[in-house]
Amino acid sequence: MTVVPMPKRAKTANPVAKPHEPTARELASQAAYAKRRENRRPVPQIKVSMSEDGGSRVASLAVDHPDPALGYELLAEAVGADSGTFLAGTLDSLAKVAQVGSVVREGEMNYALSMVCGLRPKDQIEATLGVQMAAIQMATMNAAMCMGQAKTWKLKESQERSLNRLARTYVAQVEALKRYRSKGEQRVIVERVNVEKGGQAIVGNVAHGGGVGEENDR
Repeated sequence: MTVVPMPKRAKTANPVAKPHEPTARELASQAAYAKRRENRRPVPQIKVSMSEDGGSRVASLAVDHPDPALGYELLAEAVGADSGTFLAGTLDSLAKVAQVGSVVREGEMNYALSMVCGLRPKDQIEATLGVQMAAIQMATMNAAMCMGQAKTWKLKESQERSLNRLARTYVAQVEALKRYRSKGEQRVIVERVNVEKGGQAIVGNVAHGGGVGEENDR
């Protein structure tokens, strides 16, 4: 049997695609994003390198910055650390969050670090809570993935319970951070104010003291 090849078609030039013209809303969002990036703290990322040591895998962490000393200082400021010891412990904790088996994943390590720095911790307590929040967030996503991959209803229900517990824990962490940051604040809640004719309502803290003001009131 003889196979007759199909005639080749002449190649036609691909039409030049028209460049996308951003809308006004897109431009506004782009400007807002650029402004947010300008206001954020300069936070270098972390390089993770894996090596073998006596049959076990060891992760080495290094700051990704042209000036390593400056890079570590920028990281310390971003996580609210006041010592190199706390910074090293924080990075080690984040590496545990990003560890899968015996491998520390660099992408997940920097994702967890970005969550902590995004909270703009003011002290080491807030930084520690931020590390825990990053751990719970990543564990929640893993639970959601396992629930979606469950083959039986029993496994699915088990993963669903884990997912709900982790999600509630994250909400509790957010509330704990809010309470810690609002410590010492005094709030005045006014449910109802009645003002008689010719009177004046004052809402807020009213302080009375002696001196010129008191003398003028007499």
